[in-house]
Amino acid sequence: MSTNEPAPIYFWVAESLETAVAKALEWIRRLDDVQHVAVMPDVHLAADVCVGTVMATETLLYPAAVGGDIGCGMLAMAFDVNADTLKDARTAGLILRDLSEQIPGVRRHRRRTLAMPEEVTSQSLSDLSLNSAVREEGAMQFGTLGGGNHFVELQADEENRLWLMIHSGSRAMGQLIRAHHLSRGQLTAEKMLALDASSPAGQAYLNDVHWARSYAAGNREAMGRIVAEILGRRLSAKVAEPQTIRCDHNHVVLESHGDRSFYVHRKGAMPAATGKPGVVPGSMGTLSYHVIGKGCERSLNSSAHGAGRRFSRAQAKESFRANDLKYQMGSVWFDPRLADQLRDESPRAYKDVRKVLEAEAELVSRVRTLRPMLVYKAM
Repeated sequence: MSTNEPAPIYFWVAESLETAVAKALEWIRRLDDVQHVAVMPDVHLAADVCVGTVMATETLLYPAAVGGDIGCGMLAMAFDVNADTLKDARTAGLILRDLSEQIPGVRRHRRRTLAMPEEVTSQSLSDLSLNSAVREEGAMQFGTLGGGNHFVELQADEENRLWLMIHSGSRAMGQLIRAHHLSRGQLTAEKMLALDASSPAGQAYLNDVHWARSYAAGNREAMGRIVAEILGRRLSAKVAEPQTIRCDHNHVVLESHGDRSFYVHRKGAMPAATGKPGVVPGSMGTLSYHVIGKGCERSLNSSAHGAGRRFSRAQAKESFRANDLKYQMGSVWFDPRLADQLRDESPRAYKDVRKVLEAEAELVSRVRTLRPMLVYKAM
């Protein structure tokens, strides 16, 4: 598609778009080969392509439209205990201590690395330097949470059953994969780096995206097992396995829509095909939702991946003090010693997730509402 024929763009927004976001979206729809754009209600400004953007191409791949945390996503697991077991301050404190000791933020000690699953180790990346990175950073960061908005959260559903929600991704490996393939991209007419999907370079990128999604999913599963062990020891809790939900929201994948095939790029947007379960988290201290997709073709079968930021991290740090964060967290357990460092994750730095769900009623149905009981974020 030429730059003179902008792609159709469809919106599901919870509030008026900022001028900078609107301009960024207008630019995206004019990129070479972009055939369709869908904007989710959690959309907000980011480098090159806004978070909350879905776009479809026929021949070109845009690494910037996926981002660096390839395969970042959610794991939700139910447990067979009542969430009131977390009301005890001593128990909550012990669980937070266990999480901080057993799930690092950045990397593990070489002697405490976790085994990666076969679906990761049986695949090779496209370049020797990337495979070497797997043996170093990939190994040491597997089973780690990361910073920013990544979290381990214990929640209660409407029946007061205890749930776990984990948000994390491919850690340093995703960033390395993005940088490696951007360096091999060609500038399009609108000055965005792209790869031809049929070329060796394009096929290499697709291979590495698939690997990163497997690594990220395995990373969440590894942390899920650690949390399950902690809850088993502290609460005598067991996982209710059939209830587990898995999804990711940063990827590019070949999909059929109508009678056409597209490379669907999702950056901060999760798949929402008919019947597909998903997770829409709020923020620290606010509600989250389990949903099921309705298969809306105009959205390229996609959904918001969360509340979405209202304030940038810099704006949030300027707007909120440590005491503001503590007040906004209410009765949710977290490590108060980190309050100053977590100001950019203040609940009020995010959009109202209830309005996000309302705005995308055409895209997903709400299955379950969850309220936070305990939140662990790594520094």
